[in-house]
Amino acid sequence: MMMTLPTLYSFRRCPYAMRARLGLYLAKQTVSLREIILKHKPDPMLQASPKGTVPVLILPNGEVIDESLAIMKWALAQHDPQNLLVSATNPKQEAANALIHYNDHSFKPWLDKYKYADRHPQHSQQYYRQQGEVFIAQLESLLNKHSQLLANTACIVDYAIYPFIRQFAHVDKAWFEQSPYPKVQTWLRNHLQSDDFIAIMQKYPTWLDSEQAFIFGQLK
Repeated sequence: MMMTLPTLYSFRRCPYAMRARLGLYLAKQTVSLREIILKHKPDPMLQASPKGTVPVLILPNGEVIDESLAIMKWALAQHDPQNLLVSATNPKQEAANALIHYNDHSFKPWLDKYKYADRHPQHSQQYYRQQGEVFIAQLESLLNKHSQLLANTACIVDYAIYPFIRQFAHVDKAWFEQSPYPKVQTWLRNHLQSDDFIAIMQKYPTWLDSEQAFIFGQLK
């Protein structure tokens, strides 16, 4: 069975890898999971994707998908029981694409500097946090209108973004919990307490240490 499954290289705490695992799990796609640590990237992963970042999904036909959002979209194109994809005919598609693009290309660089402020002494950690807050405030405004980012039901944009907001919140939990973003706090907390998140955050031995891959996913 393992030989016919797609292979996923993942790192449990990476938000991009979380995003990919969420997409696969919500799409009920079963994969052979190889948990890695970033300091010791396995040669087969680097051969498949020389850029050396997770996630990397290798399909049984040899096709390699090594961008987290592309993995989500591939998985949901196979099976989308909760209608999470925002189709081209949906008027919310432009907003969904814009939010994910801003998260990945504007918010994430500020998040990295906030988390590792000691590596970026040009500004204070507070300064980097304030730059990240621009996006948090935007999300708060959206969540004042409905319980999820674009509607009262979650879609791909919620799952694509919340792993990164989780990382932002965890830099300074005390600050985040008293910050003026109660809607974001509730939205994030509900996702982190969901069965989906608990399932995708299960711990596995690393592949190089155990020489074992593990079945990841849920039955259709």
